[in-house]
Amino acid sequence: MRPRDRWMLAGGRWSGGTGEEAFTVRDPATGVPVGAVPVCSAADVEAAVAAAAATAPGWAATDPAGRGAALYAAARAVEERAGELAALVTAEMGKPEADALGGVEAGVGTLRQYAELGPLHGGRSLQGGWGAADFMVREPCGVVGVITPWNDPVAIACGLIGAAAVTGNTVVHKPSERTPHTGALLVELLAGALPDGVLNVVSGDGRTGEALAGHPGLGVVAHVGSTRAGRRIAGLAARTGARALLENGGADPLIVDEGVDPVWAAGQAATGCFANAGQICTSVERVYVHEAVAAPFLDALAGRARAMRMGAGADASTELGPLVDERHRAQVHEQVEKAVADGARVLAGGRVPDGPGSFYPATVLAGCTDDMAVMAEETFGPVAPVRAVASFDEALDAARRSRYGLAATVLTRDLARAQRAWRALPVGTVKVNAVFGGAPGGAATPRRASGQGFGYGPELLDEMTAVKVVHLGSGQG
Repeated sequence: MRPRDRWMLAGGRWSGGTGEEAFTVRDPATGVPVGAVPVCSAADVEAAVAAAAATAPGWAATDPAGRGAALYAAARAVEERAGELAALVTAEMGKPEADALGGVEAGVGTLRQYAELGPLHGGRSLQGGWGAADFMVREPCGVVGVITPWNDPVAIACGLIGAAAVTGNTVVHKPSERTPHTGALLVELLAGALPDGVLNVVSGDGRTGEALAGHPGLGVVAHVGSTRAGRRIAGLAARTGARALLENGGADPLIVDEGVDPVWAAGQAATGCFANAGQICTSVERVYVHEAVAAPFLDALAGRARAMRMGAGADASTELGPLVDERHRAQVHEQVEKAVADGARVLAGGRVPDGPGSFYPATVLAGCTDDMAVMAEETFGPVAPVRAVASFDEALDAARRSRYGLAATVLTRDLARAQRAWRALPVGTVKVNAVFGGAPGGAATPRRASGQGFGYGPELLDEMTAVKVVHLGSGQG
């Protein structure tokens, strides 16, 4: 259990904060408490932002190669404690340990990527008059507030913190209240390689996050999480003038075209719907399958769902860990129950299991319609709602109709249809013939209710900086 005085970091000094409230984090597999966590007060947020602001000029003046070297050392510190971080992720949100370790390793890779890209990040020159020099330079925005989620707490935090720090910003980080032990240890490792005040942290719940997002001292606020929280943060940032970077909810569609192998397609759907118990930002949330392959596809998908081994993340044989907590499980099951009441058929799962923990089985629903919440909204659980369609065009038209715009997947043997689909789908990422994957450094901007701004890749360095145009005249007549 983490010491009571190691939850808030401001200007290199750890403390327990001044808040009078605390909350308990429980292992979602067993319900056993992981530890009690203090809720930092508004005064604590003020102190953390003030420490970051005081450090900002000196860190901005540090040469880019020096900032890159510090970030590289931070990556090494995280790598050395990767197993410990992964175990905390499993204990706090239930992810199987192999997946949790993969998330930590991804975070290390991202830190190294930004350590190398940061010193190369710059502006461009402009063609002006012969007797003058014109150029555009990128400068840090000052203090960046980073508010991260629980479903992949290390990888996402490493990306946002790394990009902010290497471009000369200082950071105040607020980890999710569902994975605060993971967040506190990660900051301890990162901050140990950086000058005091470059990275600061506050623990707490939504109130703490709002106090940070709405602080007038921020130049950027970056948030990954729910659409509801993202909209609130966008409103707070609009009042202060801070730039808001948001990756929020999605209802990502999967189109299964005629002519594809239905068993292979079912394997892709199972991965997209059930990986990390469906708790991935780009999980498949709704499936449109051509009626020509619907029956064998549903049989194969339901078979895969029933065969998944559900258990604690610490068990190496586990394929499906628990949902993050019982509150979230209740929300997932409510969507499933409502869909069944409205006519959907349960082919696998769909029932809350007995026993401790917040487990929920891999669930397949057939006969779904687009007006069901399980299709229209983000479920964020191991649920595959399926609607059979008469044509690829019908599937594409349905997939396009959503208030979200995060990602989409198309499984087809027809290249012309794939080309038409990626152009027509109004989302940030379109994946053809693979639900996950992609080259390192890829970046996209989510659309509509799914957020705004680049959250990954080299483009994130642009988001963390402001452009200044400089005109140098000769001063001669």
